[in-house]
Amino acid sequence: MKNINKIFAFVLLAAGLSFTSCETTDLDLLDDPNNVTSDKANLERFMVQIQLDFASFMRQIGNNDAEVSRVAYMFGRTYLNNFQPATLDNEWDTAYAGMFSDMASAEGLAIAEEANKHIGIMRILKAYTLITLVDNFGDVPYSQATNPSEFPAPIADSGASVYEAAIDLLNEGVSFLGSPGDNLENDFFYDNDFSKWTKLANSIKMVAYLNTGNVSSFNAIANSPGLYISNNADDFQFQYGSNETLPDTRHPAYSTDYNVSGAGNYQSNWLMDKMLKTNDPRIRYYFYRQSDCTPGGVNADGIECPPDQVKLQCSVSPRPIHYPPDMVFCSVDNGYWGRDHGNAEGIPPDGFERTVVGVYPFGGRFDGDEFASVVVGGGGAGAGIQPIMLAAWTDLMRAEVLLESGNAGSARTFLSSALQKHISKVQSFGNVDPEANSEFFPTAGEVGSFTQSILSSFDAADNNGKMNILAEQVLIAHHGNGIGSYNFYRRTGFPTRVQYNIDPNPGSFVRSFLYPASEANVNQNITQKENVNVQVFWDTNGPSPGFPVAN
Repeated sequence: MKNINKIFAFVLLAAGLSFTSCETTDLDLLDDPNNVTSDKANLERFMVQIQLDFASFMRQIGNNDAEVSRVAYMFGRTYLNNFQPATLDNEWDTAYAGMFSDMASAEGLAIAEEANKHIGIMRILKAYTLITLVDNFGDVPYSQATNPSEFPAPIADSGASVYEAAIDLLNEGVSFLGSPGDNLENDFFYDNDFSKWTKLANSIKMVAYLNTGNVSSFNAIANSPGLYISNNADDFQFQYGSNETLPDTRHPAYSTDYNVSGAGNYQSNWLMDKMLKTNDPRIRYYFYRQSDCTPGGVNADGIECPPDQVKLQCSVSPRPIHYPPDMVFCSVDNGYWGRDHGNAEGIPPDGFERTVVGVYPFGGRFDGDEFASVVVGGGGAGAGIQPIMLAAWTDLMRAEVLLESGNAGSARTFLSSALQKHISKVQSFGNVDPEANSEFFPTAGEVGSFTQSILSSFDAADNNGKMNILAEQVLIAHHGNGIGSYNFYRRTGFPTRVQYNIDPNPGSFVRSFLYPASEANVNQNITQKENVNVQVFWDTNGPSPGFPVAN
């Protein structure tokens, strides 16, 4: 709550660092047009804007990655058409024209003031952003970026070299954090606990080493839990507020779904169906149902729900012939009303029936079988979080490395730990919704039964089966930020059982996104990709189409 108040107070004083959302069917963008400029050159204001831009960047990229990996619903039948260059402008501009530009200006001020903590945090945030840019776009500008007088058209450095530079930045960042210097006036993430910032830096290294297959360097950090984010108290996340206007500090996904017109987005049918069928105790926190019956499905009592051609057109359509019989199609039971991967139908009048975002991580409602329409201010009023690096995720990374190395027993241990940590975190959000019906909170026995069922299935499975189970839990745990799930999916090709694109010919899976139009159209040194088949440097799997197999 302290950081929420800090954000709110600063934004009012700054008269315009506002949170706004733009509804689309696949993205909800967070724009802040009032960038800090050199004539207002104040280090603390720069640091506020840099942190806000970083959170916005991670959310936007995380949305894209969640869509392609089935963690969120993807609108658009082909991957290439769904992610055209112009749709990626905001993410790129937030990083380069916003964050990196402000860092370049703030650096001189920080050096002059010997503000080493500020420099350290900027180094870490820049490194994480660069790694994420490479993971999504491949080769990106770095060495000539943010120097327009000398390099008005910066070249794209190789992804491998940018990764190396990012590791150097992380090391430098940790060193600066250990040097004398004043605290930040507003540290929205760790409230000037620099030991946690150091753990974050090491956790980011783990991501980089995992992607590149540098197991020895990964294990050098992983075998010392005190070095990285290994418990929920150290989770790296951005906290949103509950203010509706002037400024709107709510989670943008909440703002899109909890409004006078009803829900603005759809939820992933694959994710809801998977969680429903496995009795996942997180489902009531993730999703809030406005209806108890999805057309074409059945309700909790097993009563069939009549199809509705107007509100859910696919409920009267035949199953796609390329869908296996056990693959969810169109209608998830028990009122979980979403959309299939790649469904590009028009928008019917279902805003007060479709399932909306829940209390975790978006600050919506906890689902206690109310089946009531959403209202502005309902649930947690939007005071959710943007998860960016969680202890559960580092456990899942450890499980992956151990499983790939043939140590299934230890992999099981970390899978179990990841489940316990993530479920505990999600359950804590029951308190975010003041009207949550605690009678529907999962009991310890229900949580234990679910966890044991996952682990028992893991024990009984062969190697591919174990990887599928781990992969499914990776995707589920990345609800709210799909960066890790997208990387996992390309690294391993698992899970192989996710819902197929509804179009039998969706084109190649996005191995990397096209360059944003705002860069490719004006920079003669950036050559736009012909397609989304281009693999990032660490993606050494077979080409698309054909990989991943579920596409």
